[in-house]
Amino acid sequence: MKMSLRPVIALLVPLALAACANRPQADLAYVERPAETIYLEAYETLGRRQYRLAAAMFDEVERQHPYSEWARRSMLMAAYANYQSNSYEEAVSDAERFIALHPGNRNAAYAYYLIAICNFEQIMDVGRDQQGTQSALAALEQVVRRYPNSRYATDARLKIDMARDQLAGKEMEVGRWYLRRNFHLAAINRFQNVLEDYGTTSHVPEALHRLTESYVALGIDEEARQVASVLGHNFPGSEWYEDSYDLLTREGITLEDSVDQDDPAYWRRAWQRLFG
Repeated sequence: MKMSLRPVIALLVPLALAACANRPQADLAYVERPAETIYLEAYETLGRRQYRLAAAMFDEVERQHPYSEWARRSMLMAAYANYQSNSYEEAVSDAERFIALHPGNRNAAYAYYLIAICNFEQIMDVGRDQQGTQSALAALEQVVRRYPNSRYATDARLKIDMARDQLAGKEMEVGRWYLRRNFHLAAINRFQNVLEDYGTTSHVPEALHRLTESYVALGIDEEARQVASVLGHNFPGSEWYEDSYDLLTREGITLEDSVDQDDPAYWRRAWQRLFG
């Protein structure tokens, strides 16, 4: 779902909009006109969801009146119009140019956020290369770092969690691929990456179970027992713990002797030893 116009409009659109009602659609051939006239017609075009045309019209403001206040406003509005038309590269370029020319402007936070959203909406499924996800994550983190108390940071934090979950999913997919082909050490590395780098994502319970499977396949019973114990302690009701418990039971590996329920630091030490 595309972002609402509201974050941009509230800051960039003047109250004089009503004055340009019923004006003809902008002609992109160079016809010199007042900056305000072109800007308001571009905004009306945006309201009609003619996003590509609107972006071109906002660019025309800057072309004809490059040093005006309207040009500064148009730069960010062109970025937004390009975003709405899924022209992400153009949107990012416009937003980056706005930041370069107006780094201290109050709308710079929105420009950074728009860059992050353009990257985020291009995230591929876990079966594809995740460079786009990495780029989205870096851009979202920059929003939070630069503007931690802004409304944009609130949404960015939510999307950071989604991007991290996506990256963890990719690690899991590769790890499962290795596991199916009995490349157990390679699989272990992938599942440990999930636990070390994406330990707050939804993939942690399965990663622990897959590690248990890998250690059992390699005959490393003590490691399998330790991992399954950590899984049972942190996710006792999960299907992944049930699968790990059944697997160890079939292999004759018990969990009871490895668990010291009276030691509050046991689980922390176990986690650090296995994954730290």
